Amino acid sequence: MTDLSTSTAVDDTTLTEPVRDLLAAVLEAIDLPHPATVGGSEAHDRLLSTRVVHARIALRSILDDGPDMGPAWNAQYLRERLAQHPVAGYVSVDQADAALAEGKTWAEAVALPAGEDQ
Repeated sequence: MTDLSTSTAVDDTTLTEPVRDLLAAVLEAIDLPHPATVGGSEAHDRLLSTRVVHARIALRSILDDGPDMGPAWNAQYLRERLAQHPVAGYVSVDQADAALAEGKTWAEAVALPAGEDQ
C-alpha cells in the first residue's frame, strides 16, 4: 500500500487537456451531493451506482487493449450518459440548508419538487 503522507503531488502540467477533461467527467459522475434525509439515500445510492458504471466503462475503454477512442471521446461519451441520469430524486443537504435559510420548515425543506419521485 502506498503511504500517501510521503507521496508528492502530481504535476498536472503533464496531463493533456483531453485526459484532464476525462478525469473531470469521472469526478462529475461520482461527486454527488449528500442526501438530506435517510429516505433520500436510496435514490442517491441508486443514481451513484448507475453513474459509476458509466464512469467505469469510460475508464475501461482507455485502459483495456480494445479499440481506443481516446480520452476526449470517452469524456464526451461519459457526459452523454450522465445527462441521461441527472442528479434528481432526492433533496441534498445543501438544498435543504438553503430552504431552511429561506425560512421554510424542515418538512418543506426536504420535500421533493412536484413531479420528482424518490
